[in-house]
Amino acid sequence: MTCYDAATARLIDEAGIDMALAGDSLANTRLGYPNTIPISLEEMIHHTKAAARGIKRALLVADLPFLSYEAASWEAAIAAGRLIKEGGAHAVKMEGGRRVANSVKALINANIPVMGHLGLTPQSIHMKGGYHVQGRKPPEANAIMADAKLLQYLGVFCLVLEGIPAPLGRCITKTLKIPTIGIGAGPDCDGQILVLDDMLGISEGPTPKFVKKYADLNKMMKQSVAQYIKEVRSHRFPATENCY
Repeated sequence: MTCYDAATARLIDEAGIDMALAGDSLANTRLGYPNTIPISLEEMIHHTKAAARGIKRALLVADLPFLSYEAASWEAAIAAGRLIKEGGAHAVKMEGGRRVANSVKALINANIPVMGHLGLTPQSIHMKGGYHVQGRKPPEANAIMADAKLLQYLGVFCLVLEGIPAPLGRCITKTLKIPTIGIGAGPDCDGQILVLDDMLGISEGPTPKFVKKYADLNKMMKQSVAQYIKEVRSHRFPATENCY
């Protein structure tokens, strides 16, 4: 599950989550960007450090942001190293397969654990024309499978599969020896991940089909704030029990 600060990290850690992701999804869930592309490495380090302060037992993974690892493998190693050394992450996640193979190798050679991410890769939305399910056609499915095998060969310890047909998620999971973590990839992956703000109903607007809302905190928070305003204006708050 994602976490972007100490409070939410502590909450999901104490609830028993196995892996916490300081994800670049904080770009649109918390920082107001239209997508994940604008977020900087400095912003990712800042929020990873905050999340690390709330984690005691879960594995903390941090996303490498757009353009921190695609251009050169040495840049990838420095960016990932900062997320580990300064941010307090235990591992990093990067999107892509063959096109980022050199960066994956560089990170693993630098003793940095790497989680892969295939299928719908949000940092590539301009190349793919938006948020669309990937791997529906045989050539696309074959390419994703080939990338999954390559990432396993390179040494990634885990692989996120996002926005792919459930049968493809099942096939990749059965083929690989490393764990798969699904987000819109069906029930047969070894684990699942959701964005905290989506599953708690904090996010505004429509959510993807693969999201299950376990609460509607957006409505509850607005109602609570509206009630506070009403009570302050009517002089019902603070009451006697709220005063020294």
